[in-house]
Amino acid sequence: MPGGYPVGGVSPLPQAAPVTSGGPASPWWSDALADPWRDPAAPTAVVVRTPPAGGTEPEPVSDPDAPGRLSLRHLLFIPLITALLAGSLGGAIGYAFAVRGGAGATTVLGAGSAEPPALAQRRPESLAGVAERVLPSVVTVRVSGVGGTSEGSGFVVSADGHVITNDHVVAGGTGRASVVFHDGSTASATLVGQDPESDIAVIKVARTGLRPVEFGDSDGLAVGDPVLAIGSPLSLANTVTAGIVSALDRTMQAGEPGGPVRYYAAIQTDAAVNHGNSGGPLVDGAGRVIGVNSTIKSLVAEGQEAGNIGLAFAIPINQAKRVTQDIIGTGKARRTVIGAQVGGPGQATGAGVRLAAVEPSGPAAGAGLRSGDIILKLAGRPMNEPTDLIAMVRKFAPGSVVTVEYRRGSSRQNASVTLAADAK
Repeated sequence: MPGGYPVGGVSPLPQAAPVTSGGPASPWWSDALADPWRDPAAPTAVVVRTPPAGGTEPEPVSDPDAPGRLSLRHLLFIPLITALLAGSLGGAIGYAFAVRGGAGATTVLGAGSAEPPALAQRRPESLAGVAERVLPSVVTVRVSGVGGTSEGSGFVVSADGHVITNDHVVAGGTGRASVVFHDGSTASATLVGQDPESDIAVIKVARTGLRPVEFGDSDGLAVGDPVLAIGSPLSLANTVTAGIVSALDRTMQAGEPGGPVRYYAAIQTDAAVNHGNSGGPLVDGAGRVIGVNSTIKSLVAEGQEAGNIGLAFAIPINQAKRVTQDIIGTGKARRTVIGAQVGGPGQATGAGVRLAAVEPSGPAAGAGLRSGDIILKLAGRPMNEPTDLIAMVRKFAPGSVVTVEYRRGSSRQNASVTLAADAK
């Protein structure tokens, strides 16, 4: 509308006199000086109309912040909520103390499994399966002597009670011994025979129905094959340790001061072997005995107690089995010889083994070898020390044919030698 802004109950703004400048007044700007939006200094007024008489009273509105009386429903609801909160808080505190104190009996630990994994089933070809199968045939051997009781290990080789052990376990004894079986039972035993030079002894247990071990083939071993050493190291019966074949035909020259010197081409292993393992079996991955644990290497000084450093040696079972059969059959073992003496003046270490003398009717002479010949290889194994030749010859059974590579003067030659048994 011209000259005002009637909106609801708001009165129009007062109008000022129109401004003229000698011309006709503008219908658009005649009240420009009174427009509050144009001139902020212009006065404004708002007139509130008086409500008509006799109107309806407005509905009373209560103040929500004003204090008032609580209803019965509120009085009952508040204690109920308080009780529920107190119970929940008490339960939470009690659970926390119970868990901290170890009383959480319903806690389930770990994940469930419908079927045990393959490694936990201990298959017969596993190390655990092999140990379980061989342990009942392994015994602890105790021999009483003048200096006290000697203790070592052994293993059953026949159902009627023959047991193989080391000669140095029974040496110095009275000829009687006792054995402790896998289940803790004991039995007396008697000495059948012994061979100090091969470090093999045989005792017989006064019990029948025993489970003998299964023999393997020590000539079929390869470096890296897995093995287990079983026995009673440091009086800890039924001990099983694992390792591999570290080397083959390792020349061993052993023996106590004043006693016989033992030579054998040993199986070297890194399976943990300690005092008390002597005479116990070294078995392959199929549970077959392939050696008799006999000696260890150590870094301790003379007279100190030696311990395992990963260098253990076993007598090959083919040799030990042959000696055992001789002892059971005849009471003594045959010794394999080549019919020559080694060493002597001018022996050069590391360049073969010189034959100092050759028996006229011995195996070496029968193959055309002479005194002064230098043995370079026997059965394909290099010969560097006199002990190498002795140990390798005794590894074979009497009657075995072995190839020998030797040097005579400046020429190299080969010969086949049929080894024989020493008439001792």
